[in-house]
Amino acid sequence: MKPLLEVSNLSYSYPDGTNALTEISLCIEAGENVALLGPNGSGKTTLLLHLNGTLLGSGKISVAGISVNKHTLKEIRREVGIVFQDPDGQLFMPTVLGDVMFGLLNMGCERAAARDKAMQALNQVGLSPEYADRPPFHLSSGEKRRVALAGVLVMNPKLLILDEPTSWLDPPGQRGLMDLLRTLPQPKLIATHDASFALALTHRAIFLRAGRILADGPASEIIDRFNWRC
Repeated sequence: MKPLLEVSNLSYSYPDGTNALTEISLCIEAGENVALLGPNGSGKTTLLLHLNGTLLGSGKISVAGISVNKHTLKEIRREVGIVFQDPDGQLFMPTVLGDVMFGLLNMGCERAAARDKAMQALNQVGLSPEYADRPPFHLSSGEKRRVALAGVLVMNPKLLILDEPTSWLDPPGQRGLMDLLRTLPQPKLIATHDASFALALTHRAIFLRAGRILADGPASEIIDRFNWRC
């Protein structure tokens, strides 16, 4: 059985010539949660942006057997759900419900059906129906992150990607998010600096530095090897 995600010899340089990724190869199996670790500027976010075709480098990527290229972006973005580090960059509609419904409506879903699915997604992330009509900019950081997550989950992706999900969250917010992510069935690739968060949710870690994978193995061993604890 083929892995859910396959990345082979992925390299990418930004338009100014900055080399961001060099010959990245990795696989993620169905049902697997993996932490993506590394210092700032190591290429973690750049790698994540390749997995749904936001960036297109050299090499090969496939998700659920679908090759990532300019011709498959619509399919890939149904299969890969990304929750970005800053939810304010992901939430742009006047209401919470509008944000969660947006992807479904953009895919041609009928409005009543989209609304029902969006309300189910809000319930899944622990937000009551009263949140539906609230403006997203009135919410706390933790609530915004849950709305952004609902907007991804409503599309029923096969792979869930989270970029620094604990940023700007207080300890109770981090624990609440951790508990929520444990309930979600999708395989996850989680870019984080938080070793405790990584250990709580994953058993495997990949360590990047300067755009290269330096290690891939059990999360606790990788964290100890690179002294990745506070």
